[in-house]
Amino acid sequence: MKPTEYNSHNDGEETRRQLMYIDRLTDHVTTLTNELGRSPRACVVTFGCQMNARDSEKLLGILISAGYEETDSEQEADLVLYNTCSVRDNANQRVYGRLGTLKGYKKDKPHLKVVLCGCMMQEETCVEKIRTSYSFVDLVFGTHNIFKFAELMCSAFESSGRMIVDIWEETDQIVEELPVRRKYGYKSGVNIMFGCNNFCTYCIVPYVRGRERSRAPEEIICEIGQLAKNGVIEVMLLGQNVNSYGTNLDHPMTFAGLLKEVEKIDGIRRIRFMTSHPKDLSDELIETCAASDKICRHLHLPVQTGSNRLLKAMNRNYTREHYLNLVDKIRTAMPDISITTDLIMGFPGETMEDVDDTIDLIRHVQYDNAYTFEYSKRTGTPAASMEGQLSPEDMQAHFDEVLSVVQECARTSAARHTGEVQEALIESVNDHDESLVTGRLGNNLLVHLPGDASMIGTILPVKLRECKGFYFLGDVVK
Repeated sequence: MKPTEYNSHNDGEETRRQLMYIDRLTDHVTTLTNELGRSPRACVVTFGCQMNARDSEKLLGILISAGYEETDSEQEADLVLYNTCSVRDNANQRVYGRLGTLKGYKKDKPHLKVVLCGCMMQEETCVEKIRTSYSFVDLVFGTHNIFKFAELMCSAFESSGRMIVDIWEETDQIVEELPVRRKYGYKSGVNIMFGCNNFCTYCIVPYVRGRERSRAPEEIICEIGQLAKNGVIEVMLLGQNVNSYGTNLDHPMTFAGLLKEVEKIDGIRRIRFMTSHPKDLSDELIETCAASDKICRHLHLPVQTGSNRLLKAMNRNYTREHYLNLVDKIRTAMPDISITTDLIMGFPGETMEDVDDTIDLIRHVQYDNAYTFEYSKRTGTPAASMEGQLSPEDMQAHFDEVLSVVQECARTSAARHTGEVQEALIESVNDHDESLVTGRLGNNLLVHLPGDASMIGTILPVKLRECKGFYFLGDVVK
């Protein structure tokens, strides 16, 4: 078991309040333990992005501190928490489907607590559907008040079966000093900012995550320093748009300036970050990354489309020419950089000419990978009411056309590293062959090599013996 950590760099009033509620929640869990004759089990299921995964670590940390044991089985759990995502509609449908199963579990176990939180809960229509169709849910809260989880859980225990709903429209509070149960002992995500100010016309994130709020750099540095003392060697700095970090601070600091401070922390050997908006990626950031031995040679730079007409309709605030010039500048500074991206296919009004523009851009950039999605209409966004909504058949055709080019470029890009020796952070025993372990290279590609669990959490030099398209087979260099 990994130790539950307490970040102690800011002993604020709200932190003290919530620690008091954790003590109160512990009393409720102790009573439940006595009733069950064992420690109750909690299952936390994460939908969505790395920021959601980090939020889930915080929520699980509070539950563990109060006396719950972690389980991966929803059927065996005494508390099931779904940390939801609303970027795509199919994520919503998955939550509804799984709630139907939980209803049956709750009939057999009336003490079962069902908790919903995250981005989906910031949508009024979703919350209303939960109220009317899933009345067995015990607790619903959103993205802005997850630090109140212990307090809300106490209300759920004390409510006599009444559903507790606590949704905030916005907040300026940042409370990061509560228990965290990290999934990995050797790496960790670190929130550096919250929210988004960009309002891309297809995206629900600004409406469910709120406006940009940056954490104070001294708090971030203190947290990472503590992580390093606890054995973390790789950190991922998280924000919806890390390139705009610091603009709303009392004493503004650039993201590049923050990276330089993180580099100074002893024990941290790898620094990653995401996500970067192309319109805000500065020359200073490129220079900082190029000069660093710790910042990984991997940049996720979402382009979404190669069509200038659609970029304007998406409100991305850059052109394909700007993006390609930026990529050329990055590759000039760091020839060994791995660049990945996001692509949306089937945006309203998209034509085959737009698809051809996207394919041309993909071939020019030669992405190492591209996360390609079909456009998902999100109620409340400008794109949802645009003319020219594509049929599912046309959307699928556009998606298939682009995906084949993405896969071709990714295979070619990966193959160029064959025969090189690169450092790999060993992350796990291979799922399909227990004689192998899986490591992640600095450029974010995976390599499978002979080894065992004792190697997990170490960084080793590995010869990339054979490229398998999207991963390598390799051997440790003695």
